[in-house]
Amino acid sequence: MIERRSLLKGMIAGSGLVLSPLGAAFAHEPTPQDVFADPNAPVLGNPDGDVTVVEYFDFQCTYCKRDYPMVRDVVAKDGNVKLVMKDWPIFGEVSVYAAQAVQGAAALGEYDTALNALMTAKGRLTHERIEELLTGAGLDFDAIAEAVKANEKTISDLLDSNYHQAEAFQFNGTPSYVIGRMVYPGVLDRIMLESAIAEARSAG
Repeated sequence: MIERRSLLKGMIAGSGLVLSPLGAAFAHEPTPQDVFADPNAPVLGNPDGDVTVVEYFDFQCTYCKRDYPMVRDVVAKDGNVKLVMKDWPIFGEVSVYAAQAVQGAAALGEYDTALNALMTAKGRLTHERIEELLTGAGLDFDAIAEAVKANEKTISDLLDSNYHQAEAFQFNGTPSYVIGRMVYPGVLDRIMLESAIAEARSAG
C-alpha cells in the first residue's frame, strides 16, 4: 500500500500543479487542438458529436460532484455531444493523487468506472479512501499504480496542460467550461448547460 501510494504521490513534486502561483507564465496560448482534441484527454458522450463540452473539474470540488450526474444526463439525452473531462486538481495533494489514479485507470480502459467511483463518492477524499473507492468499484489498484508509472510523463503533461489552459482562460475555480466558442467560468445548471449546447450548435 505504501509503495503504491508513494508511486503516485511521487509525481506531485515535479508537476508544478499545486505550487505554481496564479498568473505563472505558460509556454503558449491554448489552441483549439489543445482544448478540444487532446488525444490524452478522456472523452465521454459521443466522440463524433457536433458540439464539444469541455469541463475543468476537481475530484474534491463539491459543485463538480453535485452536478456530475446532471452533466452526464444532459450529454446522454442529447446524444450528439462530445464531453471532454479536464482534470484541474486545485484542492491540493489529494486532488492531484485522485487525478493521477483515474488517469492510470484510463490507461487500462477503465476511465468511466474510476471517474464514477470518485465523482459519486460521499464525504472527504483521502489517499486511503481513493484506493478503497477504486478497489470497491472492481479495479485493481496495483495495476492502476503500475499504469501510472508506465505513463508518468503522459499523465504529468496532461495535468500540466489542463492547468495552464485553465490559467489562460482566467478561470477562478471549478467547475468551469468551454462549450463551442464560448467560455463559462463557473457553475452551470441544467437549463444553462442545455442552452449553452444549443447556442454552440446553432453557431456551427
